[in-house]
Amino acid sequence: MDPASYVAAYKALGAGLAVIALAGVGIGIGSIFSAMVTSVARNPGARDAVFPIGILGFALTEAVALFALLIAFLILFT
Repeated sequence: MDPASYVAAYKALGAGLAVIALAGVGIGIGSIFSAMVTSVARNPGARDAVFPIGILGFALTEAVALFALLIAFLILFT
């Protein structure tokens, strides 16, 4: 095998490892929204206070996914 194919294989392996963070992001988003739905179901009057906090948690968690995807693309295409 020539060195270029080794580099390509290691790039694919590194990108795959970088994308593992997306599993944690999926679990985190599911947890955020399940807690938000549960809290609104128990106390519907608290929806106006709970909803913005849930959306903020979603946005911050989704940012981790975007960073992981960015790292994977940087590994693959540089």
